[in-house]
Amino acid sequence: MDAALDTTTDTITDTSDRKWSLDELADAYAYPPEAESGPWLRANMVSSLDGAGQHGGHSQPLSSETDMRIFGTLRALADVVVVGAETVRTEDYSPGRAREVFAARRAAAGQTPAPAMAVVTASLDLDFSLPLFTEAPVPTLVLTGAASSPERRAEAERAGAEVVIAGDGPGVEPERAVAALAERGMRRLLTEGGPRLLGQFVAAGVLDELCLTLSPTMTAGTAQRIAGGPSVEVPKRFAVASVLEQDGFLFTRYRRI
Repeated sequence: MDAALDTTTDTITDTSDRKWSLDELADAYAYPPEAESGPWLRANMVSSLDGAGQHGGHSQPLSSETDMRIFGTLRALADVVVVGAETVRTEDYSPGRAREVFAARRAAAGQTPAPAMAVVTASLDLDFSLPLFTEAPVPTLVLTGAASSPERRAEAERAGAEVVIAGDGPGVEPERAVAALAERGMRRLLTEGGPRLLGQFVAAGVLDELCLTLSPTMTAGTAQRIAGGPSVEVPKRFAVASVLEQDGFLFTRYRRI
């Protein structure tokens, strides 16, 4: 890419107005070698300068064209995209799709043509007639707890989803969710939130990497941060892995220390 790279910090700063190619982005965001032997959970989120994780209930107002290209690239690199039920309802989620530009890369990595989608839910309050469940090229997974509604689990399965039990109560235990996906050969994990789900992953200590877009916007108001829920006792430390800049947006990657 036409960019300046500081090899001491692995920080990349854009020096041109051209678009980065999808192959360049895929190389820049490739999963680390650790994902070959065990699960690697990365999150992809966007935040305004004043800490808002959304505006008007949606993340799109904080985004940009380049941010969406990275969003698509991260999906194309993942075995599975893990998302909370509220985010599915709010953001109108669709199934993962196969993209020709990434086909050879996914085949070489032994991946399915499209990433699977995995929805985390305790209530199973979802519309199982949506294409996310009925038209997915790879069966959508529904992660829930053993005490969740058997009737709703059966309805999900009738729609074509695969129900995965990852908790003893009605809800999902983050560690068991990651382990259950890894047992199915899904080691390259990507979560897109929402904030409550990301907060649970952080609190459980299972988040390995955060891809955070810092949007050059200010929103004020009372919008949620990118991670919510109870505070952790000791703040989790992450180290900078890389930084890209374009049009005032910072595309950062942090890895857990």
